[in-house]
Amino acid sequence: QVQLVESGGGSVQAGGSLRLSCAAFGYTYSITCMAWFRQAPGKERETVATIRSDGPYTHHADSVKGRFTISQDNAKSTLYLQMNSLKPEDTAMYYCAADSRTVLCGLGPERYNYWGRGTQVTVSS
Repeated sequence: QVQLVESGGGSVQAGGSLRLSCAAFGYTYSITCMAWFRQAPGKERETVATIRSDGPYTHHADSVKGRFTISQDNAKSTLYLQMNSLKPEDTAMYYCAADSRTVLCGLGPERYNYWGRGTQVTVSS
């Protein structure tokens, strides 16, 4: 089993920055892929960024490309999401997710079998 705990959310004005962290506990050696998702009220959960645990392979959604950066510190079993130039439309609950079943990191939430409880990000105009 793997447990994920997010932190770093908060309220910020448009144009500001936040860095989200996701600490992994338990059988972290089994993790093959990690990702950040977000969900705004009344909307479906969407992929923000993914990263493969054993290499620098990353994917960022078009909506955040150039503004957000996913990274990881395997020694600390921690995933990060650096968010710059935040916009009001980035307001959502942000979730950390991990997969232990394949190195073919998927984009959809169904491809991840461990989830954190989320951290709220609110961007005001």
